[in-house]
Amino acid sequence: MADVLQYVVLTDFHFLVALLCIVFNPLFWNVVARWEYRTHTITRLFGSPYIGCYSLGVVIIFLAVLRSHCFTEAMKNQSHLGALENTGVYYLSWMLIGAGGVLVVSSFLALGFVGTYLGDYFGILMEKKVTGFPFNIMENPMYWGSTANYLGLALLNSSPAGLVLTAVVALCYKVAILYEGPFTVEIYRKKDSAKKKKPGKLQ
Repeated sequence: MADVLQYVVLTDFHFLVALLCIVFNPLFWNVVARWEYRTHTITRLFGSPYIGCYSLGVVIIFLAVLRSHCFTEAMKNQSHLGALENTGVYYLSWMLIGAGGVLVVSSFLALGFVGTYLGDYFGILMEKKVTGFPFNIMENPMYWGSTANYLGLALLNSSPAGLVLTAVVALCYKVAILYEGPFTVEIYRKKDSAKKKKPGKLQ
């Protein structure tokens, strides 16, 4: 990483904006989702947990598109590394982009819009844990698929700045997982506890 950093202008405006977007996005959706879980403010504002969840999802999608745009702009405005401009890296780039795309799309199809965009924080809980593909091959496939996409783009553009930003993406996702995982488990634990306490119907 130290060798890569020597080719990166850390004070470049576009690099800093991309860095800000990368750090901000998971922070935003975690803070807002937990706020909603505790206060139900978004649900009350829109009059429905579903509309609230869809609205937050649209904002998250917009922020993701903005992040990708800033990532691309940061790569355009920095130097390229000639050592990465070869056939092997080119094919590896597309393999990463393809695999990342499969993980992201299949995760979305398995979870649905509400499941993907924090529906459980709105009280919209799934009946059971999703265990089919791609969740049967790894935890958090959408996060790691997205990381693979960024890595593929960085390699495709022979961009040291892109590699550094991809490392930050991976780090931010890792931190997000540490916060999201236990919190989501607790949400479903409370759901199961409530079910057990609920009296059964008289026969």
